[in-house]
Amino acid sequence: MNGRDTVERGGRTWMRTIRFIVISAVAVLGCLLLDRTPGIGQMAAARPTVQLQGAGATFPAPLYKKWIATFMAQNPDVAVEYKDVGSGEGVKRFLTRTVDFGASDGALTDEQMASVSDGARLVPATAGIVVLAYNLPGLGGGLRLSRDVYVDIFLRKIEMWNDPRIHAINPAIKLPNRSIVIAARQDGSGTTFALANHLSAVSPAWRQGPGVGYSIDWSGRAMVARGNEGVAGLIKNSEGAIGYVEYGFAERLGLPMAHLQNKAGRYVAPSHGSGQAALTNNVKQMPTNLRLYVPDPEGAESYPIVSLSWLLIYDHYQDPQKAAALKRFVTWGLSLGQLNAVELGYIALPTKVASLSRASVERIQ
Repeated sequence: MNGRDTVERGGRTWMRTIRFIVISAVAVLGCLLLDRTPGIGQMAAARPTVQLQGAGATFPAPLYKKWIATFMAQNPDVAVEYKDVGSGEGVKRFLTRTVDFGASDGALTDEQMASVSDGARLVPATAGIVVLAYNLPGLGGGLRLSRDVYVDIFLRKIEMWNDPRIHAINPAIKLPNRSIVIAARQDGSGTTFALANHLSAVSPAWRQGPGVGYSIDWSGRAMVARGNEGVAGLIKNSEGAIGYVEYGFAERLGLPMAHLQNKAGRYVAPSHGSGQAALTNNVKQMPTNLRLYVPDPEGAESYPIVSLSWLLIYDHYQDPQKAAALKRFVTWGLSLGQLNAVELGYIALPTKVASLSRASVERIQ
């Protein structure tokens, strides 16, 4: 090998060494930049430091899950999980302290609240309307139901769609000669509570019969399903059916909803406006514990079946980080989170109610 060959080989070795050094430096710099890039390195490194578990009502579940997704995206240090198991089960889990918060469309009783060693508070978080959705193709118009008629449908005193009492209210539509099939809740439900509370307020026969509760004994007189979504599915797939569901579920499935006669005698379509009117006309009677029922609202524009939906929260938490995170989450839902209510078929809380709810949350320790 001559000197020239040695020089050339040495040059190539030197160039390979330089190339390796440059590539390595670029790789290290890239890693440093990646780690400092907001939303990539930092997001990958972020881990929730507080986890909150909640369970309860199916009625507000789509709204709560929307809140959770948005809140967690903005607060990566907090993980929130909500299981929509029904109001009855949510109350049970809250009372047995197996969740950090519960949710129910029926408020806790004084006895239930007194049984919680760490104290309990009711926080109205949203509101909604319970509609009577139906499946009657070819009617040729919307269905109207008077107070005495829809009570008697659920009492099974009216069993046919072409019953003269229904026809008298709806002379212009084509009512079929077929049986009325009721779709109802199988699980303990705040939606059932809201309906039964209203029916008891307007009908002595209902009050002295089925009464008010999270569950109704239908004794084989109805087809049943779990959750608002389940009942809405029954109605959609069963011609001749009528059932009670939260407005947003019926709207998302495109189910027709009956116009119901209110306390003022007017037939009112379910809508955000008629639900808001019902709450606005009746929130002046809000008690200090925030347990307000409006079973038969006043007002010519009011829809007749409305309900607040409560978060169930402890007065005291052993973990201060958990208490602080829960306060942040719920306070966010009671302020910015209210903007999601209308788009998902709920009623945004009246300003007075939202303010009282936030003040209650602030007192959590």
